Amino acid sequence: MSKASIIFYKTDIVVIGSGQAGLSAAYHLKRAGVEPGSGFVVLDDEFEAGGAWQHRWDSLTLSTVNGINDLPGMHFSEAVNVEAKDLQANIAVPAYYEKYEKHFGLPVIRPVRVEKVEEKNGRFYVRTNGVQFAARGIINATGTWKTPHCPKYPGWDRFEGRQLHTGEYKNAEEFIGKHVIIVGGGISAIQLLGEISEVTKTTWVTRKEPDFRDYEFDPDKGREAVALVEERVRKGLPPKSVVSVTGLPITPAIRHLRDKGVLKRLPIFKEIIKNGVRWEDGTELEADVIFWNTGFKHSLDHLKPLNFINEKGGIVMTGRLATQVAKDPRIHLTGYGPSASTIGANRAGRTAVRELMEYLEM
Repeated sequence: MSKASIIFYKTDIVVIGSGQAGLSAAYHLKRAGVEPGSGFVVLDDEFEAGGAWQHRWDSLTLSTVNGINDLPGMHFSEAVNVEAKDLQANIAVPAYYEKYEKHFGLPVIRPVRVEKVEEKNGRFYVRTNGVQFAARGIINATGTWKTPHCPKYPGWDRFEGRQLHTGEYKNAEEFIGKHVIIVGGGISAIQLLGEISEVTKTTWVTRKEPDFRDYEFDPDKGREAVALVEERVRKGLPPKSVVSVTGLPITPAIRHLRDKGVLKRLPIFKEIIKNGVRWEDGTELEADVIFWNTGFKHSLDHLKPLNFINEKGGIVMTGRLATQVAKDPRIHLTGYGPSASTIGANRAGRTAVRELMEYLEM
């Protein structure tokens, strides 16, 4: 089919992604009176509601999850029995999102993968593997789950065991009887290290010395951390994780792991060999699995044709909550930088809608 024959359906705003930030934006668009379809659509590349939550590991339950924040207009408890503490988060949250979409009649189209967004004659042409759209504004809410970061150390291809990333993990039982090297110094790495160490032999490896801090993480410290991340993106620097700013608060769970001797950390290895890893001094360690808990990158490849990502890999952001792309105010990134948390995603969705509608004079 030639480009000339492609039909682009016109709408004012395309929301890309239907996780926390995308659903928040969709809710506020509809509440502001924007008509679903001709006024806005939400494109999601999943087969079902739930965003990245449907891919979380099985052992993450309502009692162990770091926090599930209500979407605007409907409490989590209205869709899920929050007393069932052993309920898996990858079941509970998708059920909540599905009920939310239906209750508010949000125009989510799935599964549709956005392949690239181009700008021409004042409109954004959203090219997908399905229906094509031409929009006046974009709210991008794709998050990070689809772009895992795995540093390719020398010898990566030589390893004869299994390598996986956090996004592929399901449960510890699959590693019984295997030696697992866990790489990463973040919260997820420590949580999964503790879980896997209950059933098999583990070795913990990090690039930097873990930054444990003996304090209780409270809302004030959270706000301070978000402010530092926001400062970076307003300067056009790549955002850092909140944990890189706050460090790792020593929780009762971390104290328990430390007392058991699980948190004996080794520095990062120099290379991967066929049956394990090797350090700078020649020391080798055999392993069956290398488990990379090395974070995610923001899923923005489809926006590269718009040329607002700078040579540092960052984006100069503006607006009240730093969701607006300075180079083109018709584009908002929610779930990027300071709005990457679930609380931040809600606020970002509301603010992005308000600022975009004002700019487009809707």
